Amino acid sequence: MITFERECRTPHSESYTIFEDGSIVGRVDLHYQGTNVYATLCTTADANEERIQQLIDATDEQLVMTADPYREDFVVTVWRGSPAGVYSDNELDDEEEDDDTFRLN
Repeated sequence: MITFERECRTPHSESYTIFEDGSIVGRVDLHYQGTNVYATLCTTADANEERIQQLIDATDEQLVMTADPYREDFVVTVWRGSPAGVYSDNELDDEEEDDDTFRLN
């Protein structure tokens, strides 16, 4: 089952980590512009067209179609690749820091 965990939200956008069976399978950023929704979907390099369509459908059904107002168009840009980490200017506490977070200099 595909699930989503919200990472951040603004008045016109949201970012989610995508999970399946407890493992991260991608990330999606949604941008709301009137009745149109634009998404950037990042998934693993081995994702085939069927897998990509499953992720798009789950995003639409669980996140986009539940938003108000109902969307007229859903435009998705897809990137396939491998995670390179999360970069931040903020220093993290030792307890919060994980191996995928890097400090920007």
